[in-house]
Amino acid sequence: MTQARPIWRRVAVLAIGGGLAFWLANLAISLTPLAAEYRAALSISYVPMLGEALVGGLILGCCVAYALVRRGARVPVKRPVLTAIVLSMVALTAVTLLIEVPAKFLTSLGDPVRYFLIGTLFNLVRILALGAVVGFLYDSRGGLLGLSASPARRGDQLSGDLGHTTVL
Repeated sequence: MTQARPIWRRVAVLAIGGGLAFWLANLAISLTPLAAEYRAALSISYVPMLGEALVGGLILGCCVAYALVRRGARVPVKRPVLTAIVLSMVALTAVTLLIEVPAKFLTSLGDPVRYFLIGTLFNLVRILALGAVVGFLYDSRGGLLGLSASPARRGDQLSGDLGHTTVL
């Protein structure tokens, strides 16, 4: 009998962990003078920015976690932490191209290159933190929750299909 193992539980736990890492990195960055200058130049309010960072981190965390759980074996890196970081770099590229470039270069912002580089650096730190935590939580050897779906590390899968458990 084959029973579907719910991947959404794993994805939710990984996304929450990654989202919190993203938010904590954002909180640490937001306390710097460079972040204060960046917020002032772009007219970003502090408290709403913290809430938006939490929501954005959860969304990115969900995307990275889902990709790691469902497609992690197809990424050419063998370690879950490195795989999650590679997936996070893909997310960073998408965020940069879809959000940062239009926000900085298609508006009447003074010195757009400077603020584009600052925003990209902030996103790099936040998204790297997200990827590292998602990978750490996914890794059954180093993670706290043992959420790895790798057949080599789990004894409950015989066929190697992600998301299916064989019961004898």
